[in-house]
Amino acid sequence: MKEYVMLYRSEQASMPKLTPEQTQEITKKWMEWIGNINAKGKLVDRGNRLEPGTGRVVKPSNLITNGPYAEIKETIGGFSIVRAESFEEVVEIAKGCPGLTVGGSVEIREVSNLS
Repeated sequence: MKEYVMLYRSEQASMPKLTPEQTQEITKKWMEWIGNINAKGKLVDRGNRLEPGTGRVVKPSNLITNGPYAEIKETIGGFSIVRAESFEEVVEIAKGCPGLTVGGSVEIREVSNLS
């Protein structure tokens, strides 16, 4: 089996404003979804949320800038790592992501095994 990272993306401008109750409900759905992946033995690392508006970008010559940038409309809100036989299997897992119901998307990348 291979490992894949699922990056949870969103466009802040298109995200609906959620009430505290809606936020609680979507959080519950996230926990159930991740729990289901774990119960199937597919979860390698549940990952975590990433703090919005934080980060740095290191460029050649040790130039360090703040990031992500305000002009970038899409942000990465978190990640998880799963184990699967193929991209197709991970796509099926990703289709259940609760973030999709509020305008988010999931980017899937295979983790290289260099060892």
